[in-house]
Amino acid sequence: MNVAAPVFAALALVLTGPVPMALSRARWTHRAPRAALVLWQAVAIAAVLSAFGSGLAIASQLLVPGPDGRPTTSPTREIDALGAPLWTLSVIVFALTVLIGLRLMYAGIRVGVRTRRRRARHRILVDLLDRADSPVARSRRADSPVARARSSYVRVLDMPEPIAYCLPGVRRRVVLSEGTFTSLGDPELTAVLAHEHSHLRARHDLVLEFFTAVHEAFPRFVRSGSALGAVALLIELLADDSAVRATGPTPVARALVACSNSVAPQGALGLGGTSTLLRVQRLGEPAARRRIPAIAYLGSAAILVLPTIAVAVPWLVELERLLRG
Repeated sequence: MNVAAPVFAALALVLTGPVPMALSRARWTHRAPRAALVLWQAVAIAAVLSAFGSGLAIASQLLVPGPDGRPTTSPTREIDALGAPLWTLSVIVFALTVLIGLRLMYAGIRVGVRTRRRRARHRILVDLLDRADSPVARSRRADSPVARARSSYVRVLDMPEPIAYCLPGVRRRVVLSEGTFTSLGDPELTAVLAHEHSHLRARHDLVLEFFTAVHEAFPRFVRSGSALGAVALLIELLADDSAVRATGPTPVARALVACSNSVAPQGALGLGGTSTLLRVQRLGEPAARRRIPAIAYLGSAAILVLPTIAVAVPWLVELERLLRG
């Protein structure tokens, strides 16, 4: 039997289990979050492509397409050639590959629709409860960050606790509470706005949706539950870096501590969370050396090359055969 099928099946299993687990425990990723996020995406895409590559290799072995792209054998003949156990295993792996593909499409649609419905409902709610013209919001100077923040997509809620999160999408929103205004000074408010605007500008929500769909598509016994948490943390670190460039590390740290107890609703991206301590400690650490991101980028490219060629080339060959036939 062709060795391509088991090789790519094993690669898909490794890229969905041990590799994400090891990568989630690495600490260099906190000092180079952009490169780490690219590596995470490369691992996820390579896992999907490897699964499909295994399925294509098995299909070509079971069907033995001829010059016109049509099968030249039958199941009974392949059972005689491969043996019943190996043929059964090949069919099971091929069926699992097809199932993963169908689950990936279904999960992508379901996650996208579900997330957008939640955001739409929450967007209507914050629009109805908006208090951007309240005395607290108006108490700052006319040239303060708060005044500049009172744009068409910023909403203020009547809550004493410091809260800050954003709702990405076409009709985006940045949601703050009155407690955020009373608890933070102008530098900290600038840091909060820079953090949330970074999420909106970079569309970090789409990255999370992709990883959520991939996580739900693979069977539970092979996927790693650490990938989603690690990617969510890296996204927050990238937004923290944008805020640091706008205000410096101290206002960002103060804003993180003030909003640490706030929890963003599902579908939103918030400033607070359980990783506050790690993120504050990271602000005082030096950035990663240039060689670390460079190695991560090279590793991302290398991980993608083999499965991409394995999937693209057979499809192109079979398409060319069918067109000739």
